[in-house]
Amino acid sequence: MSLFKEFKAFAMKGNVIDMAVGIIIGVAFGKIVSSLVNDVIMPPIGLLMGGVDFSDLAITLKSASEGSPAVMIKYGVFINTVVDFLIVAFCIFLIIKVINKFKKTEPPEPPKPSKEVELLTEIRDALKQK
Repeated sequence: MSLFKEFKAFAMKGNVIDMAVGIIIGVAFGKIVSSLVNDVIMPPIGLLMGGVDFSDLAITLKSASEGSPAVMIKYGVFINTVVDFLIVAFCIFLIIKVINKFKKTEPPEPPKPSKEVELLTEIRDALKQK
């Protein structure tokens, strides 16, 4: 089988296409959640905390000089990212929970009878035939 045919067979498998669709939807969903965190959730939290804008929170390690920008640890952006992650993780948890509710679960396979039970069944069937 040629390399192109192998790649085509791989790319056309359902799992690969499902994964690609999931990634595309995930990226779009991530943008929505980032906007929700940055534009809807964080402003009221900042207001409640005395007008603090988390994205502006930083520790300056070295001030800006003529030719170089300031060196800063932007922990406010990190706080926004953590809140963003928690919201995405919670939403995915809820989605998976709903999907699992609607999934049909196959009943567990009944346990295999023991050898004694099989032997007794064969004896019973043989007696019925006589």
